[in-house]
Amino acid sequence: MELNNKQRAYLSSLAANESPIMQIGKDDVTPELINAINETFNNREIVKLSVLKNCFSDPRDIADVVAGRTRSTVVRVIGRKIVLYKPFKEPKIILPKKKKKADI
Repeated sequence: MELNNKQRAYLSSLAANESPIMQIGKDDVTPELINAINETFNNREIVKLSVLKNCFSDPRDIADVVAGRTRSTVVRVIGRKIVLYKPFKEPKIILPKKKKKADI
């Protein structure tokens, strides 16, 4: 799912007040971590992760891998915090509308 800047900002503002629900450590991305994140997406549309200092991988790379394996979208990576979004079949979070480009 492709998000525009306004939608990213909206989702990021929703995640700002939440604390990370999972931490990624020295083991990096494991199948158990992916399964846990998938389980979390059954209850939440936004998931916030924290990458610990003992993990030597780049948080942006980790975000891309996790998003690909969970079929979610990376909203933001700020420092060592990752915010992912995966809408429900009937979304509870209503995103701002995308503007249509005017025909020239």
